[in-house]
Amino acid sequence: MKTIILPGYSPRNKDWALDVQKQMDLDHEIIVHQWKHWTKGSFSIRKELDEIRKKVGKEKINIIAKSVGTRVAMKLIPEIKDQINKVILCGIPTKFTSEVAKKIYTDGLSHISPARLICFQNTKDPFANFKTIRDFIHSVNSKIKVIEKPRTDHNYPYSEDFQKFLQD
Repeated sequence: MKTIILPGYSPRNKDWALDVQKQMDLDHEIIVHQWKHWTKGSFSIRKELDEIRKKVGKEKINIIAKSVGTRVAMKLIPEIKDQINKVILCGIPTKFTSEVAKKIYTDGLSHISPARLICFQNTKDPFANFKTIRDFIHSVNSKIKVIEKPRTDHNYPYSEDFQKFLQD
């Protein structure tokens, strides 16, 4: 078993991902994926997916994804669906609730039981508030648990909640 953290797009998300990694106490490896565009080049979902698949190999995995990482996770899940254990999504941005994105999320989420998936969204996340994301996720699958967190930013410091979900 491995857990992979897929952070948000901005290089500032590296600190969030490393902090989550440091605070988690799981009995397996926790990998922070660092987007290629943080050091050079542009963002390519295909190249990132290839890199992630190399890192996880054939093992069972948990995914903790924030912001753009949630969209990458939706593309990854169908490709390695038999390896997926649990998935945590947080900070889904509004721009990912278009019809095109809805198809991507519907496809990705269709490969995982709602019992093995949880979504955290801050009440007033500036990229998408809780109600918008809850309604969007429930339009894909009403059985997916969407947890509201009382913050007004795009920060998701919920390592304890993540760990509890992964260990249940």
